[in-house]
Amino acid sequence: MNTNFLIITIFFVLSSTVILSQEEINKGRISGYMFGDYFYNVIRDSEISNFDNAANDGKKDNNGIQLRRIYFTYDYNISSKFSSRFRLEADQKSTTSNNKVGVYVKDAYLKWRNIFNGSDFIFGIQPTPAFEISEEIWGHRFLEKTIMDLRGIVSSRDIAVSLKGKIDNKGLVKYWLMFGNGSGNKPELDKYNRYYAHLQFTPFENFTTTIYGDIKVRPGVNDTKGVDKKLPNNDITYALFIGYKQRENFSIGIEGFLHQRQNGLISNDEIKNRNGIGISAFGSYYFNKEFSIAGRYDFFDPNTDENSTGDFRNWMLFSLNYKPDEKVTISPNIIYETYQKSSDGRTFEPSLTLRITFFYTFL
Repeated sequence: MNTNFLIITIFFVLSSTVILSQEEINKGRISGYMFGDYFYNVIRDSEISNFDNAANDGKKDNNGIQLRRIYFTYDYNISSKFSSRFRLEADQKSTTSNNKVGVYVKDAYLKWRNIFNGSDFIFGIQPTPAFEISEEIWGHRFLEKTIMDLRGIVSSRDIAVSLKGKIDNKGLVKYWLMFGNGSGNKPELDKYNRYYAHLQFTPFENFTTTIYGDIKVRPGVNDTKGVDKKLPNNDITYALFIGYKQRENFSIGIEGFLHQRQNGLISNDEIKNRNGIGISAFGSYYFNKEFSIAGRYDFFDPNTDENSTGDFRNWMLFSLNYKPDEKVTISPNIIYETYQKSSDGRTFEPSLTLRITFFYTFL
């Protein structure tokens, strides 16, 4: 038997034994999931790359198999007060230097439970408050990200410290405050940071609404009027979400956001704020434990200025979901996106992608 193979086998056997003993005393847990598709780009405009954050990238007739996400997670309960999470992610957009599927650290944080009554303190690489609740109500991340994540408005992770918990004893009102680098999973390279605030209201069972805001501090910009001073150039985001979900029955939700870059637009020698907006509405219905459907419509305009044309788009998704097993979902789905015509009257073909998505959890 090959010596290296023997060493690796012994390592995994010993690791499994340690993991099992930890699980028996409720100390540690390994989990993970994967999703990917067979896809076919039926329709594409040759100039589709002109659109920032185009949801349906890739050329016409491109097709193949892709793994869009692989998660491997280890949760460890240090004590009754402290817990930790370490998560790796692999996907085809995070490639290595030789264009193979890359792996990076998605989560790495320490949680201090009940640091004071009803609140937890979290340190490290962790989720941001922007769309965790809307993503949970949407419940179909394996099909697509929620709108602010899809359009790159707010990163799903940040290296940060945060406080989250309930304001009242019943947990009808919850809060989440975060101070982070504002650089996602990347190391901090400058002095500018991001500040997040989130409130969640759950007045009755299955219904929830959230109010969110953040400010990402950026370097100032020069005044176009020649004044020797810097104008603020920060990114400010506001969002509102309303959702209702009965698990394995149905769900509906609507989410809207305003994303503003202060003094981020020069128009007729005047510098002013650049505003972008997005609205997303979705729903799902479960016929039984095996079959369900889901649909979603997004509107996104990265620049609402009257002089900016040819940049908004309408994005739609529809899926039929089949669960042959509790941990496996197979989903034929369609993604369709249309685009505003340009200021010179030029129109663009829509994007149409057909997919069969496979989603499965393990361990």
